[in-house]
Amino acid sequence: MLSTSLLKSSSRTLGATLLVSGLLLSGAASAQISTPAASPKSTVTQRVGLTDITITYSRPSAKGRAIFGDSTTKAVVPYAKRWRTGANQTTTIKFSDDVILEGKKIPAGEYGLYTIPGKTIWTVVLSKNTKQGADVAGFKAADDVARISAKPLKLANKVETFTINFSDLTPSTANVDMQWELTSAKFKITTDVDSKVMAQIDEKVIKGSNVSANDYAAAAVYYLDNDKDMKQALAWIQKANEKDPKFWNVHTEAKIRLKMKDYKGATTAAEQSKKLAVEAKNTDYAKMNDELIAQAKKAK
Repeated sequence: MLSTSLLKSSSRTLGATLLVSGLLLSGAASAQISTPAASPKSTVTQRVGLTDITITYSRPSAKGRAIFGDSTTKAVVPYAKRWRTGANQTTTIKFSDDVILEGKKIPAGEYGLYTIPGKTIWTVVLSKNTKQGADVAGFKAADDVARISAKPLKLANKVETFTINFSDLTPSTANVDMQWELTSAKFKITTDVDSKVMAQIDEKVIKGSNVSANDYAAAAVYYLDNDKDMKQALAWIQKANEKDPKFWNVHTEAKIRLKMKDYKGATTAAEQSKKLAVEAKNTDYAKMNDELIAQAKKAK
């Protein structure tokens, strides 16, 4: 016969096994099955100028349905009705700084991005309400921050899944482009770049002490690219080139002198830049300097 102690040990082992099995079964029963979302969530971020813009939205697919249309077409997105600009939750757009939206100033922050599609015109609505979703009855006009118009365009190729992206980028602007099926509608965002860069130049270059060659060069390039004071730009790039001239900075000096119609000085600087570029085995800058020298000779 089994001893009493052995029976007790076996009982404890069996009880522990049953407890672990029960916990595993309980966990398995409560765990949810994960499946792909019909309209997956997407986030797209773009730096425009010095401002970060983030759009978060869900992406439905056409699946053979009519997407935009009037009441007779049984469209997914009916004309003249507010749309959450995607599926599931409201699409949101977030600005790290103040921006200009088609001429209207928008403070930094996060907004609901709603649209009212139409056959010939869309209305884009920025709202303080980021949670309304598809509940049209819950909208309040007081929550609207701005309304702008966007002209819809017909696409040459079908876009199966609703897409929002940034296009036509410049140093201070970008278009937000909304595309689905054969329709595209876009609106322009303008960011404030000049005042921010000028504030940095004032702090680090004009009022700064122990200014680095890189800061002098950056200030000179900004003045050159934005048609500001060329005499000041030349003074800064010369300071950048005083101690350790780099071929790209000397090329900037050549460009500034060319813009100032100092063709002799532009040629001299370009020749120096080319020599440094050849020593560094940079054929691109060598070619760029040849082109600049040719421009200077032609302009004389």
